[in-house]
Amino acid sequence: MKKLPIGISSFEKIINENYVYIDKTKHIDQLVNKGAGRYFLSRPRRFGKSLLIDTIKHAFEGNKALFKGLHLENYWDWQTIYPVIHLNLGISSSYHSKERFFTEVHSMLDEHAKKYGVVLKQTDYGVKFGELIRLLHEKHPQGIVVLVDEYDKPILDNITSNELAMQMREILKGLYTYIKQNDECIKFTMLTGVSKFSKVSLFSDLNNLDDITLDAKYADICGYNQAELVETFNEHLQQGKVNYDLLRRWYNGYNFAGSEKQKVYNPFDILLFISKDFHYRNYWFETATPTFLVKMVQKNRYFIPDFESVVVNEHLLRTFDVDNMPIETLLFQTGYLTIKEMFLRGHVIAYRLSYPNYEVKYSLNNSLATIATNDSKKNQVIDHMISAFERNDFERLGEIICSHFASIPHDWYRNNHIDQYEGFYASIVYSFLAALGYDLIAEDVTNHGRIDLTLVMPDKVMIIEFKLQKYGDAKEAVAQIKSRQYAQKYESYNKPIYLIGMSFDDKQRNISDLYVEKYEC
Repeated sequence: MKKLPIGISSFEKIINENYVYIDKTKHIDQLVNKGAGRYFLSRPRRFGKSLLIDTIKHAFEGNKALFKGLHLENYWDWQTIYPVIHLNLGISSSYHSKERFFTEVHSMLDEHAKKYGVVLKQTDYGVKFGELIRLLHEKHPQGIVVLVDEYDKPILDNITSNELAMQMREILKGLYTYIKQNDECIKFTMLTGVSKFSKVSLFSDLNNLDDITLDAKYADICGYNQAELVETFNEHLQQGKVNYDLLRRWYNGYNFAGSEKQKVYNPFDILLFISKDFHYRNYWFETATPTFLVKMVQKNRYFIPDFESVVVNEHLLRTFDVDNMPIETLLFQTGYLTIKEMFLRGHVIAYRLSYPNYEVKYSLNNSLATIATNDSKKNQVIDHMISAFERNDFERLGEIICSHFASIPHDWYRNNHIDQYEGFYASIVYSFLAALGYDLIAEDVTNHGRIDLTLVMPDKVMIIEFKLQKYGDAKEAVAQIKSRQYAQKYESYNKPIYLIGMSFDDKQRNISDLYVEKYEC
């Protein structure tokens, strides 16, 4: 069996050293031979953007031997060689100072000048970049290729420091503007990143770059679709007797076009899953805990269950900047939400977003459960909740929830009235239940209405309804479940069904009572 290319983004190394490579070169054919040649692609981290850029580089450099047996072998002009300026901003571990950025960029430009035998005289980083483009074009009139990988990393590295992030944005403008200014010298341009910062100069002119992020033709340009997974990794997965349905549930589901047929797996998850003896873990999520995202949710008091179904128009998905970061856009661009459906809302394209898979839903909510508490307290609450649910100890469950709300600092309620809304309590409880590791459905649709929360465990189903005490107690919440016949949806599961009402006191900012009935068909 071929080796697994974990952490390897060198196309040459993968091909020459017998690593697994899934052929994506049909997309390069489409981009270069059938398109305008000016592109931007956004994908979450660890999705294979760097490998894509490196593969394009080797094609333009004419390294035909590397493409033997691949689609591009027979769909490329191998006689024409192009000089390639490849700026890989992902090569640095961090850009927490302007000086570090300038040092890296000057070094990359000097290396390219040395490689192609030109002398750079300019000292300003942006002017120097423009000089390199023009000098290479003078030597190579067929045109040059500009590839920028992780173009936005200097901004993202400083996203928690608004001032420094904005400075980095302006510095990047001073670099990328020279791509636009020297367009006549360039045969092909492609930039990749996690986010599309709208105020970076590249995006101020909509005709400058073709943003293919949501283009159906390129939905699987990065990531593994189901057919590719089965064809390429079947031998590995059969060795571990892997259940494909469970694998899909854990790691599949990323969608950048809105079509069910175009969902992809994050390559990092699949490679680590195989490498780590087929154990289901949150491999991708663990590479970067979204502390900034957790702080943003906490600061703005978002209703966390809404993340299961978010409707946005196309403009919002593409609108993002340091001083304007809609939570929906941030979650989508960073990979915590993905497209579930594309439809017209009036005359405007709209998208329904949700978690891509179980790994992301479970892991993100595990992190969000730290809101208004800390990791130690969170883990304790989760452990106690699991024990209470497994033993049907509902009295203990009420005590756990009561204890948690009592521990939320008073400062968390300052300058807002969120504690007066039912959604606040549902949001806190939701994050903990989602972090338990069982199936959790928010706003669960039935023929008779929507259940606040449904928790599906291996041996039982819990149907949960919330009330503010001033609108009704826990018994009335259960009565509502019964009157609307919510439990009928789960009768076919052939499991015990428990109806749980929770009532909250907005003056005490805590649970006031909890009532449970076992459902009888």
